[in-house]
Amino acid sequence: MKNQHSYSRLLLSLLFLFGLLSFAQAQESSSLKWWNPSESAFPVISGQSWADEVPSLYHRLPARAESNVRTAVWNLSKQSAGLSIRFWSNSDTIQVRYKVKGNISMPHMPATGVSGLDLYSKSYDGEWARSWGRYSIKEESSYTFVINDDSPKYEKYGREYQLFLPLYNEVENLEIGVEKSAFFEVLPVRREKPIVAYGTSICQGACASRPGMAWSNILERKLERPVMNFGFSGNGRMEPEVIALLTEIDAKAYILDCLPNLSPDSHDVYQLTLDAVHQLKSKRPNVPIILTEHVGYADSFTNIKNADHVKRLNEQYKKAFLKLKEEGVTGIYLLENESMGLGFESFVDIIHPNDYGMIQYAEAYEKLILEVLNEEKGQIFTTISTSQSRDIAVYKWEERHQEILKMNQENPPKILLFGNSIVNFWGGEPKIKTVNGPDSWENMLKPAGVRNFGYGWDRIENVLWRIYHDELDGFEADQILLMIGTNNLQINSQQEIVLGLENLIQEIKERQPSSEIVMVGLLPRRGMEKEVEQINLKISQMADLANAIYLEVGKGLLLPDGKLNESLFSDGLHPNESGYQVIAKELVPKLHK
Repeated sequence: MKNQHSYSRLLLSLLFLFGLLSFAQAQESSSLKWWNPSESAFPVISGQSWADEVPSLYHRLPARAESNVRTAVWNLSKQSAGLSIRFWSNSDTIQVRYKVKGNISMPHMPATGVSGLDLYSKSYDGEWARSWGRYSIKEESSYTFVINDDSPKYEKYGREYQLFLPLYNEVENLEIGVEKSAFFEVLPVRREKPIVAYGTSICQGACASRPGMAWSNILERKLERPVMNFGFSGNGRMEPEVIALLTEIDAKAYILDCLPNLSPDSHDVYQLTLDAVHQLKSKRPNVPIILTEHVGYADSFTNIKNADHVKRLNEQYKKAFLKLKEEGVTGIYLLENESMGLGFESFVDIIHPNDYGMIQYAEAYEKLILEVLNEEKGQIFTTISTSQSRDIAVYKWEERHQEILKMNQENPPKILLFGNSIVNFWGGEPKIKTVNGPDSWENMLKPAGVRNFGYGWDRIENVLWRIYHDELDGFEADQILLMIGTNNLQINSQQEIVLGLENLIQEIKERQPSSEIVMVGLLPRRGMEKEVEQINLKISQMADLANAIYLEVGKGLLLPDGKLNESLFSDGLHPNESGYQVIAKELVPKLHK
């Protein structure tokens, strides 16, 4: 009897605690305002290629594909692997409530990976961080993320977030909630060309512990470029019906990683590979293709038969690769299994990588893709491409980048002026709030056909990021002017600045080989006149050796004693209208008309 009373008291206590928790959650939800992606007037699901054609908001293939692909592929395409939502907010609490349709977990993959979410945010210097939260995963699930940032900057401006969706479940409905006093601004899908990955369960995300650890999502964060996930668990087989769909995507690069779903005995891997590459190249001849070998199982000591199976698959793959090379097919690359670096500690079972293995996958892909796209990282900071959002009080850096990509597509520019806030504040389009030199721009630069590629607070490495992210793609410019580097003066040595500019010129030449490049010397600034003079001498010598034109436009901004003429500046760094007039008179005669 005593045990029965104890059990009853325990049960009542648990029910009471459950009631308190439910009440707290209800109170928390009622203090939030909610947004549903289905209510958006523009596409917001990143990683999706047919936003206007999908039968459900969180599916990966267009409705018309159902009649062409196998039923298994179609059903797997309903799962939201690789999909994400990007937004800005300053909320201290971010909650997501959503409903999934399939099994919550699998024997070898936890519910957090199969059906869970992951929220990441970016610092103002472009660094990623994961947001932590409590969660309840079932048919109707929820995540609550508490943001521990009490800085005035976050409170006023917030920061960028990216919410990664479940890897192995179908999302039926989803809402994002933020505090009623906070702002929430969803970001449209990016205009950069995506990396398109077609593969197996490994590509889809098995067996990552959470969505952010799938290699395609890790790669997306590393490259800061969309990665389209066409992993179909057990059913990625280089089928022409799927390849035909992929050719519809204007990709930056394709990845074919289907070998784990093929057999050297029952599939003609050699012919499948030839056909897949020919099919892609017939529609996208200039898009590089990466052929990924089977990484293999945990070891060849206890799984000798499986190791032989993998070896034979890779031999057929390599044979096809060499045949394509003999045919003269260009822009194809083989990612060999040895270069992936996976060992027995990289796997959950005999084939699927764990989180550590997923990181190894992503790092191997990143290394090869950067080589393929001529975007290798340098050894010093000014040669490592980086995004930023430091001038959030004035404008959104990412928003300006997307606007420039749109303008380039709709009206390709002929003369481009890259720079920081000095260029940004001058005038022209895309329009901004703060304009210090509108008359000189409208009367002198606009008639010459100059487009403003200046971003506030940009450094050399930020311009490099923009060049790597398609701002010079899809058109031929007559002239490209660089007026960048002053924001690096107080954080980098003169040698690092000059080497960064030299690298920048070379990267521009890779993408715009017929354009004339003009390296504009740094403008003088208060208290640093001598330092600017010294570094400009080094920049001029570097430009000459790099076959770029060097142009000095800042001497007219100095007094006879070499000090800054304060009457031509608003703050000792940014020119006023009179200062911009002085610069324009030096610059415009050098422009192509």
